[in-house]
Amino acid sequence: MPADPAARRAWQVAATVTDPEIPVLTIEDLGVLRSVEIGEGGAVRVQLTPTYSGCPALDAMRDDVLLALTHAGYDEVRVDLVLAPAWSTDWMSEAGKQKLRRYGIQAPTGHAAARGSGPVRVQLAVKCPRCNSLDTRELARFGSTSCKALYECRACLEPFDYFKVL
Repeated sequence: MPADPAARRAWQVAATVTDPEIPVLTIEDLGVLRSVEIGEGGAVRVQLTPTYSGCPALDAMRDDVLLALTHAGYDEVRVDLVLAPAWSTDWMSEAGKQKLRRYGIQAPTGHAAARGSGPVRVQLAVKCPRCNSLDTRELARFGSTSCKALYECRACLEPFDYFKVL
C-alpha cells in the first residue's frame, strides 16, 4: 500500500475490485494490484500484474478498476498491465487464501520462490477445503481456469479446485 495519503485512498478504492472468476477475492487479495500512484493534476496510474499472461479475466479487472476509480471521483485514470516480474501465488494474502478455502477452493500450498533452487519438492497431498481430508486425488491438471487443477476428495466425495502454486 502506498505511503502517500492520496495514493493510499486510490489504492483502497482499487483494492475493492473483485476477481471476475473468483468473486470472493479482491485483486488485492490475489496480489494482482501492484501499485497505485497519483500524478500531476490528480491523475491516477494503477499497475496490475495478471495471474498469467493469457488470463481471460484481465480485461474485466482492468475495466472494473477504471470504473471503481471513476465512480469514486477520479477523473483521469490509467491502468497498466505489468508482466515482469511474473505474478506468483506467493503474492496472495493469507486473508485471500482463507477466503478461497471458505469458497471451496483449496489455496496454494508451498512457495513458488522455492522452485528451481535445490531439491525438487513433491507434493504428496492436497487437503480438501470442505472436510480437511488429505485423501484426495487430482482428476485434471486444469480445472475451471488454467491456474487451478480439479481434485476429488475420496472422504467426502466432493470435487474441488486447487489453486496451483505458480
